[in-house]
Amino acid sequence: MDRIHRLGQHRPVKAIKLVVEDSIESRIVQLQEKKSAMVDATLSTDESAMGRLTPDDMFALKESVAILSFFLTCASAQYSATYMPDTAPETTEEGQTGTNKCGTESSQTSMCQNAYTWMISACGHLPHQARMPPLETLRRRIEVAWCMKSGYGTRLIPDGAIQGVHFVKTPDFVQVTGVGDLTKLNIPAGDAGGELDPHGADGNGNPIGGLVFSTAFGQLEQVHEWTNFMSASEFCFRACDPAGSNAPGFCQHIYDEMGCAWNMPARYDAGTFESCEGDSGDPMGVYGASTFHQGDAVTPDAHPAPASSKCAGVGSISNGAATLSIPATTTAIARHVLAWSVSSTAVTRLSPVRGRRRRMCLMRI
Repeated sequence: MDRIHRLGQHRPVKAIKLVVEDSIESRIVQLQEKKSAMVDATLSTDESAMGRLTPDDMFALKESVAILSFFLTCASAQYSATYMPDTAPETTEEGQTGTNKCGTESSQTSMCQNAYTWMISACGHLPHQARMPPLETLRRRIEVAWCMKSGYGTRLIPDGAIQGVHFVKTPDFVQVTGVGDLTKLNIPAGDAGGELDPHGADGNGNPIGGLVFSTAFGQLEQVHEWTNFMSASEFCFRACDPAGSNAPGFCQHIYDEMGCAWNMPARYDAGTFESCEGDSGDPMGVYGASTFHQGDAVTPDAHPAPASSKCAGVGSISNGAATLSIPATTTAIARHVLAWSVSSTAVTRLSPVRGRRRRMCLMRI
């Protein structure tokens, strides 16, 4: 009915809903009617309204208020703490399987969940073991960090896994996109990928406890707004400036079925390793005065890739020692430490129709 009215219908509209008797749907309808009547009684100005509520109704109301209070608390407290790699506690969120107290010694069995991004060599969240289920499952909740360089207490991305990287720094965010053989990072062959971000439905992140740090915007700091997609062959990671005017918009996390090419239009070329400056472009999903919502009848095309300039390239990237101390004179390419923490938890699988959408996260299990 809302679509009929949205199309300009002004005449009375009669909607008929057919429900099979004694079906699950009929029970849902009955439950909806009961809850509606309960709310009407609660908000009524009739003094006898509360008297019409049964003990079960009162219990249901109390339970609903408690659940609402829980989610409001999660939302308001989501970023109440800011951490640094050397002062982070063992864990930062309830239900976390890894750790944020990572030290500096790399290990292929590390359960560190701290990711870094500021240059071509970055870290992401990926699976911690092979034969993990697809990313649309709960796998994305338990990813761990993999980095191109040692010195962060994470796992090391094997040489040859990353076959092309495009790094760009804009006024609002830094972004790493690329391609590779990510089956070397425990992502199953053919996995279309999914999204990692700090905004899980329960108030925790994907992965739970996954933190992102960067020096791209000045001093080393925690980045609260970021989004990451990863498949078996493609990845993308965007971290937004904490002091930016629209960090939540440029690092939007609601388009989890749209993948890399739609969320982060950029270069995804094998054999190219470059670091550029670029324009921010438009936030994903925003088209002038309109905002696309996942599930709308028509899916708009991705924005064109924003213009970039001052690109500097290198032949390839490989493992090596890294430190968190980055001299101001160091070139942009050398300072972009691919710190992708690839976590292998719940990243949603993409439909065949939208095959280009691939979420890249370097937090792997």
